[in-house]
Amino acid sequence: MRFEPAVPHQQTATAARDAAPVLPDVPVASAESLAAVASDPTYVSRETPTREEDDPPLAMEAMRAVQILNPSGEVTMPRPDRTRVMCVANQKGGVGKTTTTVNLAVALALHGNRVLVVDLDPQGNASTGLNVPHHTGIPDVYDCLINSVPLAEVAQAVEGIPNLWCVPATIDLAGAEIELVSVVARESRLDRAIAAYPGQFDYVFIDCPPSLGLLTVNALVAAQEVLIPIQCEYYALEGLNQLINNINLVRQHLNPKLDVSTILLTMYDRRTRLADAVEQDVRNHFGDKVLQAVIPRNVRVSEAPSYGQSVMTYDPGSRGATSYFEAAQEIAERGVKEPVGRNA
Repeated sequence: MRFEPAVPHQQTATAARDAAPVLPDVPVASAESLAAVASDPTYVSRETPTREEDDPPLAMEAMRAVQILNPSGEVTMPRPDRTRVMCVANQKGGVGKTTTTVNLAVALALHGNRVLVVDLDPQGNASTGLNVPHHTGIPDVYDCLINSVPLAEVAQAVEGIPNLWCVPATIDLAGAEIELVSVVARESRLDRAIAAYPGQFDYVFIDCPPSLGLLTVNALVAAQEVLIPIQCEYYALEGLNQLINNINLVRQHLNPKLDVSTILLTMYDRRTRLADAVEQDVRNHFGDKVLQAVIPRNVRVSEAPSYGQSVMTYDPGSRGATSYFEAAQEIAERGVKEPVGRNA
């Protein structure tokens, strides 16, 4: 037997025409309507790519990186009339306090603001993120609180970032909670140290430990503004009432100028409904205090500290860096509209 290769069935032109699906009539634009559209200078076709769509992703990332790093130094963020002392606080751990402090400080410093970061957390993570030495024996914020060492003798310039200084924290700070109990005016030690600093800063960021002890109280007394990072999860909302109550107590008894001025949503995962629900609840409760910029979950933000950098310098084109840059810009613009603070 001989097998012949199968020959595909050839459809005739008539059969093809009969088998074609019947489509509804599509209206055809007249010559007059096309001419009218062409003469309208505001008309943009949906098929016309915008600048963002036209540029390849790598080009867009490079543009964002240049905008954030600002190598020429020509682009500046608005500078406040007086020093803004901002306490970054939340008694819940892992919500992004240190990450927020470091990245906002770097973003503002890269755009013409003089910034001081005070690391008040015994873990010293803010010092690590800014690549500032904070091993045992280094003069740190503990010496300022307990031994009244001037802040100017402890502050270190951050390498590679102009206009940025950091007061590091060592493990010695872990014992400060107990030692401060017997110290006179224990709640205002940090406030006095900042007020006695001979230089002028535009921003002082105080990175608080995840607790409501004496260290956090010192930060609340020294500050005029509180910045609260809130993780977009349910547990982050649970302890918020206690933090607000403590802030109100400090305002009533120790620092009448204290105000919760800024809420920043962090670790936002747009794939979940929970993140949207938390965002909506926070915005409904705090209103304009919540920044429009939202910090997404981004692996680059988590990787940067292992290299002793902020995400602004580690990967300036990433979504995390862009989000923190937008948050810093928003904070700077709000400070100009509503002058706050006092001279350091």
